Amino acid sequence: MSSLPRPQDLLDLRGRVVAITGAAAGIGAGIARRLSQAGASVLVHTRSTPLEPLLGTLPGPAASVRAELTAPDGPTRVVEAALEAFGRIDGLVNNAALQTVAALPELDDDAWTEMLEVNLSAVHRLTREVARRMIEGRAPGSIVHLASIEGLQPAVGHGHYATSKAGVIMHARAAALEYGEHGIRINCISPGLVDRPGLAEQWPQGVERWHDAAPLRRLGTPEDVGDACVFLLSELSRWITGINLVVDGGVMARPTW
Repeated sequence: MSSLPRPQDLLDLRGRVVAITGAAAGIGAGIARRLSQAGASVLVHTRSTPLEPLLGTLPGPAASVRAELTAPDGPTRVVEAALEAFGRIDGLVNNAALQTVAALPELDDDAWTEMLEVNLSAVHRLTREVARRMIEGRAPGSIVHLASIEGLQPAVGHGHYATSKAGVIMHARAAALEYGEHGIRINCISPGLVDRPGLAEQWPQGVERWHDAAPLRRLGTPEDVGDACVFLLSELSRWITGINLVVDGGVMARPTW
């Protein structure tokens, strides 16, 4: 018989400390809730939005930090907040991102640079800082990047966003190669359209198209993405690194011809 713990025990995140960026609302808040429910101690990050409403919903130990991730001291502030609150950091979810709509022919250099700086460069810098602390502490860890199915299939008006998310997917693969020898796993999740308050009213035609395209016939929820994070941060995925897990209700399975 195997000496491994039961699969359900491997999903238990008690004793783990995980930082989640961009956690004030939406997908980030859903990730924080599911990780907390799985037993993790969580550090939730925001740039400016108050985090008190989220902190009141988390069942386990939690702390918060405000930081501009594109600033030189942003990554250090996040890591130091985790160490101050919990004494360690075992996992990271790079969720914070910028999404705007602009056609590439009209996109100016500043908007292009900002998109790549927020969505890709900040991910690299924070990953590097968290991994450095893990290596110094001789402790294995797990890092999850949040990309998008638009990193695999761009949409009109989202070219700069899609480019940044394609870079995030490739960064996870490249980083997995270089950090694996230290026991650090790095993976990526590419969500499809995730529901949020007011979405159906703001974009009814898009929601209808998504329902028609998704084999599972619904939009995603923040918790759908959160559960994928629980899996990739847990020991149940101990031999998984460098992957891009698509969480989209099956939309990417559709043929494009």
